[in-house]
Amino acid sequence: MLVIFAPLMLAIAAMIWWVDGGRVVYRHERVGRNGTRFMCLKFRTMISNADEVLHDLLANDARARAEWEMGRKLKDDPRILRTVGHFLRRSSLDELPQIWNVLRGDMSIVGPRPVVRDELKLYGEWASLYLSVRPGLTGPWQVGGRSDTTYEHRVLLDVDYIRSWRLAHDLRIVALTALMLVRGKGAY
Repeated sequence: MLVIFAPLMLAIAAMIWWVDGGRVVYRHERVGRNGTRFMCLKFRTMISNADEVLHDLLANDARARAEWEMGRKLKDDPRILRTVGHFLRRSSLDELPQIWNVLRGDMSIVGPRPVVRDELKLYGEWASLYLSVRPGLTGPWQVGGRSDTTYEHRVLLDVDYIRSWRLAHDLRIVALTALMLVRGKGAY
């Protein structure tokens, strides 16, 4: 996969650098199997001071705060890089660097969505089940609603996936992921 996508990844890196300069890959700590922390890689789709902008927005905008608390995402996110950031998110090409995470053994091709440590509390009684598997480059959330679903539904999708894992189900998720990426449905 890395060899096949290398030219596209170089083109994406050049676009990000041209639009905003600086680093093209974003590293963010996530929690994986058995609670192991790892640096999840993504192409950077946000402005350099994104954390500050989010903090100010959530402190001053009740509607944005409520939307963030519901799904940990914002539909009209002011932090997204103009043009290239929206394209990468809609197409999910921002996640291509996670191929490295798969090669390193931090992630698998299919599995639950990688989460930050603070999100484990949202899994409640299912947190230990979540930690029993590697997070995936794709998974039930990506084909079961993406950003058009609530966080609670996302947790249920992950729990159902883990409890009823089958190779045939993984193959179906990979095929559906390709279809979802082409359609760009539910991503922002």
